[in-house]
Amino acid sequence: MIQTAPMPSAPRAVLFDVYGTLFDVYSVSHRLEDLFPGQGAQASALWRDKQIEYTRLCSMSGRYRPFGSLTLSALRYTCARLGLPLSAAAEQRLMDEYQHLQPFEENLAVLRELKARGVRAGVLSNGDPAMLDAVIMHAGLQALLDPVLSAHSVQRFKTDGAVYALGPQALQMPVRDILFVSSNGWDAIGATWYGYTTLWVNRPRVPLEALDTEPTRTGSSLRDVLSFFSPATP
Repeated sequence: MIQTAPMPSAPRAVLFDVYGTLFDVYSVSHRLEDLFPGQGAQASALWRDKQIEYTRLCSMSGRYRPFGSLTLSALRYTCARLGLPLSAAAEQRLMDEYQHLQPFEENLAVLRELKARGVRAGVLSNGDPAMLDAVIMHAGLQALLDPVLSAHSVQRFKTDGAVYALGPQALQMPVRDILFVSSNGWDAIGATWYGYTTLWVNRPRVPLEALDTEPTRTGSSLRDVLSFFSPATP
């Protein structure tokens, strides 16, 4: 059930987070399990946690490195931490998985419905432009997502305000008129602080971050995005 807070006005456009929101970052666990039997789930979780930790460390320290580079570093750390033998071939296979992440099943229908309702939909992500283009194209969503905004352009990572500023700059509208959608609680909070109308897609039903801030709404799938926009008229 969607939890609803008062909203001053309906948004006019929507920006999606990519990793974890449009695409399941833990779908890499299948490849990890193939390579390291019995370790797929643990390695997948640690890889993701370390990836996000590295973005924060580099962003806060002013030592930017591209998201793809940090993803590789996080993979190498994960395998070293878990004692998994990572050959060059295995490393390449696992990195290639980020171009073929599994999209969540409702994505296509929701994006098509947004287009039918005349709502502009894009993405705002930590990912490098090449990474984003590859995973979006692989899922066949490129015609439904515009703009594709990357933190690489400001060489910082979310939740830095410079990244969130890319949305209103590209869409040429006030930030409050843009719905920002993320399944990452910390990202939904960061975007709320910046001024976006926000939807936290809480798929695993985990507690809200204890930071005395709530997103505009909380839902359980991308279908909840449609509740912000009027249906198309015949």
